[in-house]
Amino acid sequence: MDCYDKRVKTASLKELRLKWTRPIVYGLLSLFLIPFSSCQFRQEEFVDFTDLTGAQDLKFKVLSQHETDLSTGLPYNCFLPDGTPLYEYAETSEQPADGKHYMPQTSSVTGTAIAQELLKYGNQNKVIEIVGTYPSIDGEMNEITLSGKVMLPRGRKPKRLILVSHYTVGSNAEAPSNCFSLEGVLVKLGYGLIIPDYRGYGITVDEVHPYLVMMETAINVTDMYFAVRDWLKAVNMEPEEPDIYLMGYSQGGANTMAVEYLCEMAYNDPELPEYYIPIHRVFAGGGPYDVKATFERFVTTDTADYPVAVPLVLQGMIKGNNLNVKMSDLVQPWLCEHIDEWVNSKKYTTGQINGFIGTKVTHELLTEEAMTQTSANVAELYKAMTENSVVSYNWEPQASVYIMHSMDDETVPYTNATNAKARWSNANITYNFGHYGGHVKTCLRFIFTVQSLLKQEEEERKKYE
Repeated sequence: MDCYDKRVKTASLKELRLKWTRPIVYGLLSLFLIPFSSCQFRQEEFVDFTDLTGAQDLKFKVLSQHETDLSTGLPYNCFLPDGTPLYEYAETSEQPADGKHYMPQTSSVTGTAIAQELLKYGNQNKVIEIVGTYPSIDGEMNEITLSGKVMLPRGRKPKRLILVSHYTVGSNAEAPSNCFSLEGVLVKLGYGLIIPDYRGYGITVDEVHPYLVMMETAINVTDMYFAVRDWLKAVNMEPEEPDIYLMGYSQGGANTMAVEYLCEMAYNDPELPEYYIPIHRVFAGGGPYDVKATFERFVTTDTADYPVAVPLVLQGMIKGNNLNVKMSDLVQPWLCEHIDEWVNSKKYTTGQINGFIGTKVTHELLTEEAMTQTSANVAELYKAMTENSVVSYNWEPQASVYIMHSMDDETVPYTNATNAKARWSNANITYNFGHYGGHVKTCLRFIFTVQSLLKQEEEERKKYE
């Protein structure tokens, strides 16, 4: 019996997609490793956003809220892009006498200094974290309810909103609604963040995540923005500026570009006006902009340094594009029989799953048929990968974009960056490619750089006020 008898039908979404696609060092790794703060829950000090009498028709429904104090560091529930909790990088020390579980201080002076530099910008140390739900659609155009988190500076309206597409996660504990996302440090500058969980995480944890199915995920992300935008207005917390930033790293980097595509195409498409969002600037890092080239590299080099990506990509393409292809035809039996437990249970981080898989040799993960690029099943698979590659879209980004990628990236091959640069050669894009270390280290550098660019933009604006 095939591991995936139940397929997600996405014909309508696929037609929509086809319509559009036709015409540095370890010091960075310890970037956040200063004393971590526990969440300070002070319900009496801020508006109770769960109480919206007379506004029940709002699409964003608040489930919970709490306040986090960043003045002494980041909370314990932060994760690196491989799913490792940040506190595991800190040395063991005695717990304080009061029994509170603060994370210990790192012994790295350099790492601590960098982390303090990252957190010192701005004076919005108190962050209000709000978890809620909103309506969207699945790949079959059925109405669904998804979840995510809104992060706001305490005591003031946000300057501008940042719509964040998060990087690949394995466990549901890493879903934005369940943790403190690393991008949350940007709230200190006075910005508000909207971070969707994606389908398959948060309240939809029992569903299979349509990994790298770009347009479905882009629609889910933008739907949260519109729901939160109206909610912010209702609670008198609308941002000072109406246009927004888009931001994402890794899977989130590619999805961020798909969100930009959706918004800019909607501007000129009378059938999709509801998806238009005025974009101020875009930040994308380490993204698989070319899904097909990424998977082909696994096959041609016979190496998958991020082995969990192999079943994730295959499952995403098959289920998210309603392919008449069986996972059991493509994945070795020993791996196929463990996918539900290792991947779809959402119990484990990507780092843990990579450990379970235990090999980076591609032919040990894939069947002989999957390794044969000329087979009928693989041809259908590659076609779906192309349709979900943002570099294949008949489109040039219009907003100002900043793209970072490390030439040493072992998770998302550097060819994604070069293909993006070649495809979008005429766009207003600033590229930052360099030897920045691996995928995780570059993520920390990316967030640090985005913060610096936001601060620089703010200082430039003040010169002309």
